Amino acid sequence: MRFYTIETEGKCLPAVSADGGKTAFLLKDLGVCSENLKEFIEKDGQGALPEIERILKEKDDAGNILLSKAKLCAPIMYPGQDLICLGINYHEHAEEAERFSRESFGGERPYTIYFSKRVNRASAHEDPIPFYEGLVDSLDYEVELGVILGKDAFQVSKEEAGDCIFGYTIINDVSARNLQTRHKQWYFGKSLDGFTPMGPCIVTKDELNPKNLAISCEINEELRQNSNTGLMICSPEEAIAELSAGMTLKAGSIIATGTPSGVGLGFDPPKFLQPGDVVICRIEGIGVLRNRVEN
Repeated sequence: MRFYTIETEGKCLPAVSADGGKTAFLLKDLGVCSENLKEFIEKDGQGALPEIERILKEKDDAGNILLSKAKLCAPIMYPGQDLICLGINYHEHAEEAERFSRESFGGERPYTIYFSKRVNRASAHEDPIPFYEGLVDSLDYEVELGVILGKDAFQVSKEEAGDCIFGYTIINDVSARNLQTRHKQWYFGKSLDGFTPMGPCIVTKDELNPKNLAISCEINEELRQNSNTGLMICSPEEAIAELSAGMTLKAGSIIATGTPSGVGLGFDPPKFLQPGDVVICRIEGIGVLRNRVEN
């Protein structure tokens, strides 16, 4: 199943699709009382999936929404905690980042790099990416597989970690490289308002194999990133197991699993984003996340 947040009735409401993203029903029309997908997941949305699937099989077409005509919001508009992000999680991206700034990205990395990303409000498919002229001079894109936890995880093993995953989405980890490198840590350069496009939906884990998904990004129809999630250095399950060894990962938490090579800083000279550029992120089995850079 695919879960969306749809702008309708003057609100952004949670919805579910069982036909691959052609049409969807609002959760409230299925008898599910949740104001948003975060709340739905926190209230054992993972456990509710079989019953929702049963209801959808028995429901007629009355009330379904044609998604091609719908205004989509980010699936989880207001994450409960900062996004957990994996840095330098593809070998070729590690190489290009080190070429750009050995001081900031070079050196040995025997352990996974983790950082957090502040999200005031996640941007949706077709929302603008702000340019921040005068503050940002090196705006970059990063297509990433996003992992949504379906239940709390604390001291779970790698083998148990998969049971904690609700589903997957696309995240564009938009980055201001001048801020990221100037401050010697990545929080500020990753966390400006509008720097977390997410969507178009959350696909439940039963529909995807996260270890073998084509992942790509185009800028103005030029293919820049083109890889496979199977090339990750640290898998989502390994990250969940490592982090949960000493911290509780709450249901609804979002993990961005790192980006492959081909980001703007990897070119010589760099190809950073400019106003008017159209960024299209794709992940096999999930869909397309499209955003335009605007002043």
